[in-house]
Amino acid sequence: MSRARAYVLVAVVAALPRLVVLLVERGHILTSGTDKADDFARTFVASGTYGFVAGHPSAYTQPLYGFFLVPIYWIFGRHWEIVGIAQIAVAAGTALLVYEIGRRVVSNTAGVIAAVLATLHPYLVWHDVHLNREILDQFLAAAIVLLTLVLASRPTIRVAALLGLALGLGILGNVRLAALPLVVAFFVLWRAGLHRGALAAVGVSLAVTGLVVAPWVIRNRVSVGCVAITTDAKALWKANDVNTYRTLTHGGWIDDVPNYPGAPPTPEQAFGYYQAYGKYPAVNECSQMNFYSHKVHAFWFHHFGAKVKLALLAGQMEWQPSVVETSGRPEKGTFVDSLRTSAEPVYVIPLYVLGLLGLVFVPRAFAVLAVLLLAYQTAVAMIFVGVTRYRVPWDFVLCVLAAASVLELVRRVREWRVAGGARKAADEPA
Repeated sequence: MSRARAYVLVAVVAALPRLVVLLVERGHILTSGTDKADDFARTFVASGTYGFVAGHPSAYTQPLYGFFLVPIYWIFGRHWEIVGIAQIAVAAGTALLVYEIGRRVVSNTAGVIAAVLATLHPYLVWHDVHLNREILDQFLAAAIVLLTLVLASRPTIRVAALLGLALGLGILGNVRLAALPLVVAFFVLWRAGLHRGALAAVGVSLAVTGLVVAPWVIRNRVSVGCVAITTDAKALWKANDVNTYRTLTHGGWIDDVPNYPGAPPTPEQAFGYYQAYGKYPAVNECSQMNFYSHKVHAFWFHHFGAKVKLALLAGQMEWQPSVVETSGRPEKGTFVDSLRTSAEPVYVIPLYVLGLLGLVFVPRAFAVLAVLLLAYQTAVAMIFVGVTRYRVPWDFVLCVLAAASVLELVRRVREWRVAGGARKAADEPA
């Protein structure tokens, strides 16, 4: 299959099932389980303020997804069709990047298989058309992996700058990736060697990453009052509290962790008050960030055993084949919920097996990169608490490994059949 035909095939396979889901879910796209970035984008389009409420700039979310929505809302308005089509286009772009990764690592056929496996992930087919930031996480993750492979094989300033751009945007979309540039730099230097060209390329990549993130951090220092990518330290605290383990093991999610007594109000709580009463109460965003950050550190230092126990649970939740089910999950008890619950393990368990086998069949460099990336995601999950939606943006790495396994198994079956046919022919009398 030619590269052009592969592109068409992969794009169609990515788009068609998501279009079906979009039509089925059209009444829920803009109303159920939307990301905070949706509120920020609507406020920005209406008033020019990036925050919950006009005149009150905020950093209480990771900014990338909101600024992805801003031009869509500004030009076309906030409509389920427009948002859905835009996100389907991003999903198709992600699939094409996965194809290029598989093509580069194994073969053209492996690229097609990996892209199809990745884009037909049952969870993603449903998740990608809803207002959730992970749609950009997937695209940038695939871009980071592809650019890392290119840079490691041939360090150039241009590719290094593009990698830095992807890493910077990735951090603005998901603060969990804050240390990923160091992991990538380590891999590139290990693969390319400690020569001047490789060191310069890594330096450029790290510098560009910083330049991409810096304007947002400076904006927060000037407009909000503190240096931060996000001031939502409460999310980290909810994943690191003495009540978190019990909440998670009794069917709840970290959002169900009881509020800390006497804690300062968060911008999100103030926004809820504003929606109910039409008045936005005074909030010290930086103060509440520092408050919850202190509580997290106190939990780590004073409840180390509890943190280890919680980290092990978080790692399990990150990698369990079934979707993590919480008592307050969207569409609980519906057909969609049942389909998610049943389809995910059927897809994920073979993917895990084939992915593990694939470590033997891919080039050593990609196997090392895959292990580094998946280990990083596991470590981060153990800090923040893992869940299906945080793992799936990186499942394409397993899909590339699985594609290599599929091709190797097919090759061995063919050889076995040929050998069996030859033995049979030799045993037949003349």
